[in-house]
Amino acid sequence: MDFTGTWKVYSEENLGEFLKEIGAPEMVVKMRQDNKPVVVIEQNGKDFTHTIKFAMVTKSHSFTLGEETEMTTLDGRKVKCTMTEENGKLIAKSDKFTCVREIQGDDMIETFTAGSVTFISKSKRA
Repeated sequence: MDFTGTWKVYSEENLGEFLKEIGAPEMVVKMRQDNKPVVVIEQNGKDFTHTIKFAMVTKSHSFTLGEETEMTTLDGRKVKCTMTEENGKLIAKSDKFTCVREIQGDDMIETFTAGSVTFISKSKRA
């Protein structure tokens, strides 16, 4: 699994519904729908740094596979999450959502699920 690199989001499906499902404020929903981020992933063994860059804001968090970590959302809420690796996929689980990140050809596909809502983000290496 080689997620290391800079990824430019080119497609997002069902983002607004997903953000509303996890309780994001309307301001964040609007900002995210109007801006596609650049994602930078750095990996050193089981340790990762994940940075998401928008025109006005950058958020970064670090995690170790198999260990619970606390992330801060765009609107400042704290979310506890555990990342694991299964069959070449990075899987994040929290009490609000699950995210499966995988490489398919030249694309990174992220599938987020919260309740009955699924959001899919597709990125290419920049």
